[in-house]
Amino acid sequence: MDKRRSNLISRREAIVSLAALTAGTLIKPSSVFGVETASDKLRFAVIGDWGDGSDDQAALGKQMLSVYQKSSFDFVLASGDNIYPNGAARHFVKKFEEPFSGLLKNQVQFHTVFGNHDVEEGRQDQCHYPLFNMQGRQYYTLHRGNGLVDIFMLDTTDYDLAQAGWFENALRTSTARWKVVVMHHPLYSSGKKHGPSIKLRRKIEPLLTKYKVNAVFAGHDHIYERVKPQQGVQHFVTGAGGKLRRGGMDKESTITAAGYDKDNHFMLIELDDREINFKAISETGDLIDSGAMK
Repeated sequence: MDKRRSNLISRREAIVSLAALTAGTLIKPSSVFGVETASDKLRFAVIGDWGDGSDDQAALGKQMLSVYQKSSFDFVLASGDNIYPNGAARHFVKKFEEPFSGLLKNQVQFHTVFGNHDVEEGRQDQCHYPLFNMQGRQYYTLHRGNGLVDIFMLDTTDYDLAQAGWFENALRTSTARWKVVVMHHPLYSSGKKHGPSIKLRRKIEPLLTKYKVNAVFAGHDHIYERVKPQQGVQHFVTGAGGKLRRGGMDKESTITAAGYDKDNHFMLIELDDREINFKAISETGDLIDSGAMK
């Protein structure tokens, strides 16, 4: 290709980019997903068991910021154990605001649920902490993408009849294309330390299947696991945002589709009205797992 033709193509690409900006549809390349993604797609990150103030948490925060700078995401969902050891407000700066300062400066919102450590002392502190966006609610729904997805944020540290009634009503009235649940205690897990929460499964799984929930993100076990679909629902364990239990996977488990217990990680989700794409990314930026749900 001669130099003149190359310059003409560069000018043409610049004009296309300017037109996209003018139309309000900025197209940006995504090194994470490997394709160009438009602004009508919704992107968010998921982390769990993260607020320990460790070097690993700080490194993960930097990795998330690096991904954000290449292809921004809209918000972060946190599946509990947000603040170790007890959830109290005195730990918020060191174990949240500092490790994720880059994302917070870019006004990326975090939406959290309680883990077992959070409620030892910090239930009220976290519930009313502006940067966790719970707004005084122990469980709540996020409606995103103009009907694209409803995200049901559960409190599995205290899943009582009132919450169960609220959850079923919220599912029943949802008209979103996708239904996603975030909770701390996994209904399915191959983690050696905790494993599945069988009692919760008996209470919650019938609602997931009845109302056709697409995906569930949980933590508690400090590993990554993509579980083989159960009753038509895709379950993930994403519990190594700061805490990591190396060797914590039961390698003999028959429910594991993909698992990783060698490094900290976070998940990146991208969805539109056709499919949900997911990736699990390590602290060092390695791709752990990826796939799509339709």
